[in-house]
Formats: sequence, structure tokens, C-alpha cells
Amino acid sequence: MKILVIGATGMLGMPVARRLQADGHQVRVFSRNAEKARAKFGPAFEFAVGDVEDPRALESALEDCQGVHLNLDGGADPDLERRGGENVARAAAKAKLQLLTYLSGASVREENCWYAGTKAKFQAEAAIRASGVPHAIFKATFFMETLPRFVRDGRASVIGTQPNPWRWVAAEDYAHMVSKAYTLPGLHHDFYIYGPQAFTTKEALQRYCAIAHSQAKVSNLPLRMAGLIAAMPGRESLRAALPFFRYTEKVTEAGSAEEANALLGAPAITLEAWSKKQAG
Repeated sequence: MKILVIGATGMLGMPVARRLQADGHQVRVFSRNAEKARAKFGPAFEFAVGDVEDPRALESALEDCQGVHLNLDGGADPDLERRGGENVARAAAKAKLQLLTYLSGASVREENCWYAGTKAKFQAEAAIRASGVPHAIFKATFFMETLPRFVRDGRASVIGTQPNPWRWVAAEDYAHMVSKAYTLPGLHHDFYIYGPQAFTTKEALQRYCAIAHSQAKVSNLPLRMAGLIAAMPGRESLRAALPFFRYTEKVTEAGSAEEANALLGAPAITLEAWSKKQAG
């Protein structure tokens, strides 16, 4: 197939784009910055310039494509996921695509829509299902690739108690599963994507640091203290992240990964193996 990948230059979109291309698909990267995209991917990929907020650019980018993969990160504008999901769903239906794949989250369900990011993903999922386009919605748990973000200046900090375990998954395994979905016709599925091991955030960070940052001490920063620090000048990134950490203290994974593992191949990369690769 020829597959348009939206969000391909990001941490989780890039492994998918590369896996699809390695598995024989023609991949067209959709980006607002063509030079940045070309520098990352090279001549083996096609490129289309545009924005998910621009329906005409989407329709043009989808010309002669059979599939589209959507990986968005709204950042300070979480509702971008809803708007982008709705626009892509409409464009995919108009183009009569064979498959639309979308990265959502394992905690995305109606009762958790009090959190803006979850609400946007929930609404994007609904738009994709309503489009009538064959689709695979990947409701993934925490990615191992997020762990380095917890380490700064020789310290590794977990914000809040974060008591719930997560079955951490490697982006490489997830990318294989997305690519496998493009070999299965007529999908209309939600796939829960869970890795082979369950750890709390602190446990996962301790195991990662023991291998990749052996001098880093792992500690918890209470949410109340984090809130006080975030109120100080120059702490905008912490201030923006706090709602997410409050959210993850309250929610858990939902759903079974049995169908995803059977149809797409179960994730097998352990946290230890992934950490050794980062350190190596």
C-alpha cells in the first residue's frame, strides 16, 4: 500500500513510518515542515506539506494512498486530537481508504473524559468509527520511550505517588503491530496494546536508570510540592505537565490485549532489553 503517516516526525510516529517502509509499503510523510521531515527520513520516503487543520491539504496528501496512520500530540492544545481526528476521518472516507490507523490510549473511555486529553482522544475515536472507513484504533499503554523524560541533571523524579502498574511497551513492538494491521483486510477494531511486564512508574524508572543512568537517584516529588514549584517563574513545562500526572494517579489500563496479541503479534521487548539498547 501507499500509506500517509501523520505525525511521522514525532517520537512514536517515526518508528511506525520506518517500519511500514521496511515492510514494503510506500510511505508518504505529512508534515508542516518538509525540510525537517526530509532531513529525518531521506529519499526513500515521499513528503506532503500540510496541517491536519487544513482539509484541502489532507485530501491532496491522500491522493493515490490506500491507508493513513494518525499520530497526534496536541501538547498545550489537547483538542487538536479531536479536530485532527475528525478531519482525517472525513478525508479518509472521501478517499475511500482501505485502512485508517490511530494511536489512542489504554485509559481512553467515557468515564475518564473529565481530563481534556482523554476527551479529545475519545471524540477522535468516535469520529473514526462513525466514518465507515475500516480502522484499527491502538489503545496503547505507557511507552518505554517516555522514561528518559523523567531524568534531568542526574536526578530521576516521579511526580506524585503514581501507584498504578502499567504494562510498558516499546515503540518498536507497537510499530510492528501497526504494520501488521495493514495486512489484515476489513478491520473495524480497537486493539489494546500492552507490553510483557507490569511496573509502576517508579519501578520502571528504577530499572531503566539502573542500566542507562546508574548514577541517577530515583525519588518521588509529591504533587503538592510539584504544584508549588510549578508556580515559580521558568517552570512552565512542569506547570503544563501537572494535570497529566494528576490524571495518571487516578486511572488504570482497561480492556484485554488478547485479540491484539493474536492478530498482530504480542509485544516481546522487555524493559531490561530496551534499557540496554538505550545505554549501548
